[in-house]
Amino acid sequence: MEKKLGLAALTALVLSSMLGAGVFSLPQNMAHVAAPAALLIGWLITGVGILLLSLAMLVLTRLRPELDGGIFTYAREGFGELIGFCSAWGYWLCAVIANVSYLVIVFSALSFFTDTPELKLFGDGNTWQSIIGASVLLWFVHWLVLRGVQTAASINLVATLAKLLPLGLFVVLAIAAFSLTTFTLDFSGVELGVPVWEQVKNTMLITLWVFIGVEGAVVVSSRARNKRDVGRATLLAVSAALTVYLLVTLLSLGVIPRSDLAQMRNPSMAGLMVHMMGSWGEIVIAAGLIVSVCGAYLSWTIMAAEVPLLAATHKAFPKIFARQNQNNAPSASLWLTNISVQVSLVLIWLTGSDYNTLLTIASEMILVPYLLVGAFLVKVARRPLHRAIGLGASAYGLWLIYAAGLMHLLLSVVLYAPGLLVFLYARYSHQHNNSLNMQEKTIILLMLVAAFPATWVLVG
Repeated sequence: MEKKLGLAALTALVLSSMLGAGVFSLPQNMAHVAAPAALLIGWLITGVGILLLSLAMLVLTRLRPELDGGIFTYAREGFGELIGFCSAWGYWLCAVIANVSYLVIVFSALSFFTDTPELKLFGDGNTWQSIIGASVLLWFVHWLVLRGVQTAASINLVATLAKLLPLGLFVVLAIAAFSLTTFTLDFSGVELGVPVWEQVKNTMLITLWVFIGVEGAVVVSSRARNKRDVGRATLLAVSAALTVYLLVTLLSLGVIPRSDLAQMRNPSMAGLMVHMMGSWGEIVIAAGLIVSVCGAYLSWTIMAAEVPLLAATHKAFPKIFARQNQNNAPSASLWLTNISVQVSLVLIWLTGSDYNTLLTIASEMILVPYLLVGAFLVKVARRPLHRAIGLGASAYGLWLIYAAGLMHLLLSVVLYAPGLLVFLYARYSHQHNNSLNMQEKTIILLMLVAAFPATWVLVG
């Protein structure tokens, strides 16, 4: 009999998937694009937006408890099979790219311990040594998840508690070292030469990236012991993560001036710790980063494998991915996910891409699935409060798409277009009615038309 996930395991899954690598690079990432005034506005928008999104998920788990296939089923139920498929495809691609980025940054962090000016062993996580190490870690976690999602989730709970220790130490030291004079130096960002509102816009994809994973409990809701725990876990984890992010970002600007912070090497939290406690600080943060990212990687492997399984169960992905092993682990979709990750790791080595490139791509792919959560709540809400939450979550989703910009939207179209072949094959494999309705034909035509100029622009 399959063991179900309780509130603690669900909360840890969501929190661990959000508190990954991003938090350790957050001080430099934010200081590079925005001054304190813009950051306060940016975090206010993000805080309200992400809380509305998590509330929308909480409300939907109560209004439609039978939809236990994650955010994909909300899109499918509300807007048809093709839109549902696109949500699942976009989310799965985001999860694959996120997993690749975590593996890259684990070995980038290991370079703190191994690399010297004469010897570049792991570098930025994209050397051949890093790719071999990442591949070993990839298939070890693969074996772990095949033993059962409950086993992996229990290990993840321990990893989540372990990663909070270096973050807690950083916050305590930063409070002690905080200077209001340093914090208010160039408060509106005159040095950046960019208007405050433009700075706010530039923080959006960074703040979105650190919250990707907010839907973790919803994705594995079919494995929850109590369906009501899904919404509670989401809200608890979001509140905890938001508190950590606010403290890390704002306190850092009071320890070192923004212009100096913007020039730091990532993970910038290591440089700040060296400033506050000496050379040991770098070791504490590098070790914390490795534990944190391994925990996040485990969470994302569980979620990435769950999506093709759920989509196949609902006839949106090919039938083969609905297979589970004797431990009720999503074996076929896990193989699909990790083979895709392995291919991506080889491409990383060949192209020399780094973590930031992957961060941008992953952030794009999640925008449509998040927007559809709020839109579905607007559609099914019967009470004014629920409709207001849905409208707020939808407005946040639209704002993120606007903040991402045209080039990033073009990139996501290029990645969504190949999924259309998977969609058509899935219909065939399930002996589904293969005829497309007018809405589906129109969407497919628009995506194909947009994909050609998008590919041209990106390649050019």
